[in-house]
Amino acid sequence: MRRLIAPLALLLASTACTTPGEAINERMAVPDAFARIAPILTTPEAVDTSTYAQPQVARVVHVALDLDLDFAAQRVDGTAMLDILAEPDAQEIVLDSKGLQIAAITDEAGRALDYTVGEEVTQGGKGAPLTIQLDGAKTLRIEYAAASDAAALQWLSPEQTEGGVHPFLFSQGQAILNRTWIPTQDSPGIRQTWEARITAPKPLDVVMSGVRQGEPEDLGNGRRAFRFVMDKPVPPYLIAIAAGDIDFAPIGPRTGVWAEPATLPRARAEVGDTEEMVEAAEALYGEYRWGRYDMIVLPPAFPYGGMENPVMTFLTPTFIAGDRSNNGLIAHELAHSWSGNLVTNAVWGDSWLNEGVTTYFENRIMEAVYGKKRAEQEAALMFASIRETLDEVGEDAPGTALSTDGEYELGSAVAYEKGAFFLMTVESIVGRERFDAWLRQWFDNHAFQPATSEMFYEDMMANLVRSEAEAERLMLREWIFEPGLPANVAKPDPAAFAEVDAAVRAYAASEAIPGDYADWTSAERQRFLDNIPKDRSAAQLAALNEALGLSSTGNNEELFLWLELALANRYEPAVPKAEAFLARVGRAKFVRPLFQTLWDQGDWGRPIAQRIYADTRSSYHSVTQAGVDRVLASE
Repeated sequence: MRRLIAPLALLLASTACTTPGEAINERMAVPDAFARIAPILTTPEAVDTSTYAQPQVARVVHVALDLDLDFAAQRVDGTAMLDILAEPDAQEIVLDSKGLQIAAITDEAGRALDYTVGEEVTQGGKGAPLTIQLDGAKTLRIEYAAASDAAALQWLSPEQTEGGVHPFLFSQGQAILNRTWIPTQDSPGIRQTWEARITAPKPLDVVMSGVRQGEPEDLGNGRRAFRFVMDKPVPPYLIAIAAGDIDFAPIGPRTGVWAEPATLPRARAEVGDTEEMVEAAEALYGEYRWGRYDMIVLPPAFPYGGMENPVMTFLTPTFIAGDRSNNGLIAHELAHSWSGNLVTNAVWGDSWLNEGVTTYFENRIMEAVYGKKRAEQEAALMFASIRETLDEVGEDAPGTALSTDGEYELGSAVAYEKGAFFLMTVESIVGRERFDAWLRQWFDNHAFQPATSEMFYEDMMANLVRSEAEAERLMLREWIFEPGLPANVAKPDPAAFAEVDAAVRAYAASEAIPGDYADWTSAERQRFLDNIPKDRSAAQLAALNEALGLSSTGNNEELFLWLELALANRYEPAVPKAEAFLARVGRAKFVRPLFQTLWDQGDWGRPIAQRIYADTRSSYHSVTQAGVDRVLASE
């Protein structure tokens, strides 16, 4: 996932495991039907308290969905068949559920099984335990429906799409939202294979994060059935679906992009370097193991920049700038095919293993495809984000450690940028050749398995570090388990933005506006806008806007920085542009901070924020809504 700003707080704690899981793991080593089943980690730091599941006793290994999409009722219903692996004396299995409407649960022979839905825990979105008495069952058939307000699903009316004729549906499962539409053990440490049969009304197409099986089947009742298979074990949050009026455009022999017809030409042009990126990634860290790498550009209500769903990355249209200047997003989601999808954090408090490693990998892809200067500039922007966060919360804030066992907010500069600079620092000390060989073996040796920070550290000590002196220089435990930035951090090259930083100083001193701004890269323009003095008068803002064309830019990253600056200075002419922006964009990275900026302006900004949100809230995904709700509820 790229730049997840809206926080999703998960209370994570370490507790002791019981040992029966070790027996399950031993059975997984046998070359039989369970050969592709990933192990369950049983060390204390690997216990995921965001799930009710007890996988060391009984676990889900395969999910088969047969679901109907009802756009009129905004409802998903059908069946889920779960293959399970349990200890011989296991009496029950515990699944995760939030709002699921269970009609019946039977075994493979059709016998009804007793089940209970426990009390729901609303804090953190954990939901309720669904406990099923096994009575010897090896397969469970659950007949159910997802609630119309399932947090993972967003149903869009035709008016909310680019085409304006047909409705749209997409899902967003990370971190623990998929339990609102799929009854399973919703934990990143419990990997599962899956398959699905999905029916939808004509002429809508359906895509999922699995490989489509053949052509859609015409059911003769105005509906078609689509089939998908994911034969590699994945964490459940990576099961994803989208349905709408979408078309496909190929890019290379194994890459392509889906989008609404009106969006597809711009989307295809923007992601035209994707095949080259895949080749660059493989040259760095080994074979791409998922077959195809396709993408779908969703309507602008999608709450994130991107989501790394296997074989079908989900993307926001807000990255389309017409010049591929925001293609770090593509590099990031592609890199997740190794870090995150191939090797996954076992618990959410170790999300840096997904996001930090991926952000490092992203920068390496960008260097390989677009050159060292661009990679250095984007790394400098990352470092500035870390410093901004640490200056705000303090160097000693517990949440600034990479590995956390308390409340964790997805998308912080810690998990992404600090994680990336950890690996950049290690690379700078041991050398790129050694580091790349180590990271490649990490991916190879832990492919399709969960991992923890402790495992990452131990692997570095065993397979990378060559001496006690080198271990002291690397400061590995300080980086992973302690707050702040260690003293050995490899800072970005100050020359990366030398020209821009000089322009910032000139503007601060005399309001000199750079005449070559239009010739700068997007990273350079973002650096300038983010570093000029924040306290500006209406006349100064008007001069900036007129000279640089800030309100008319087609780059949403730059437009956001301009609107944030303008609203923070109560610049009335920017309000209509901000209102239009917030009405068409649902990306949490942009939406929540702009509402926060308005809210911080007290009597001037709060009425504006309330008025805009009253009109736009229903168009936002639940993730974006949650973030803005917290802003408008604050004092």
